[in-house]
Amino acid sequence: MTEHETPSTALPQTRDELLVLHRETRRRRNASKHGSPDHVAAIELLGRIEVEVARIERAMDPPLV
Repeated sequence: MTEHETPSTALPQTRDELLVLHRETRRRRNASKHGSPDHVAAIELLGRIEVEVARIERAMDPPLV
């Protein structure tokens, strides 16, 4: 597992950094065998990243969403 795959690991706090991590995680998910531990971990991390991006976008003035 990489440092970003554990639920307790803090994610980056800027939208740009989160989007970079999202792209890297999608690549890792797509390269993993479907259903493998790496595939599942990447899917879970993508969800966490997307929640953080949405939180940041809602807090912008004006909100992006």
